[in-house]
Amino acid sequence: MAPKFDLIGIVVAEMATSLAFYRRLGFDVPSEADKEPHVEAALPGGLRFAWDTVETLRSFDPSWTAPTGGHRVGLAFLCDSPSDVDKTHADLVAAGYRSHKDPWDAFWGQRYATIEDPDGNAVDLFAPLG
Repeated sequence: MAPKFDLIGIVVAEMATSLAFYRRLGFDVPSEADKEPHVEAALPGGLRFAWDTVETLRSFDPSWTAPTGGHRVGLAFLCDSPSDVDKTHADLVAAGYRSHKDPWDAFWGQRYATIEDPDGNAVDLFAPLG
C-alpha cells in the first residue's frame, strides 16, 4: 500500500501571530490554540494543516535550523473571483502583512497575488480570470 498524503506542516516563530494570519484566510482555529506548541486544522478533502513552534521542532531535532534563501514553502488559496483576490490582498496588507507581489493578471489566465505570512512563507491568492 502506498503512503497517503495527509498533512501540510509549517514551522512558526510565534503561534498566535501565525494563527491570526491564517484565520484571515478562513482557517477555523480556536483562540485557545494561540498558546499551544502544535496546532492542527482540518482541510476540505480530509487533509490537515499543522503549525509547530521552533521550540517544538527542536524538542525532537535539536539541530534544526530555519532554511535560508527565499520562500521555504508555497501555499495557494483559491478566491471566489478576481476582485476577491484584490480585496483579500488589500485586507491583508492593511492588516500589516507584507505583499511580495501585488495582484496582477497572470498569462496563464488567473488573477494572482502573493503575500508573506509572519514567518516569510509565500501565500498565493488566485482566481480564474473572466
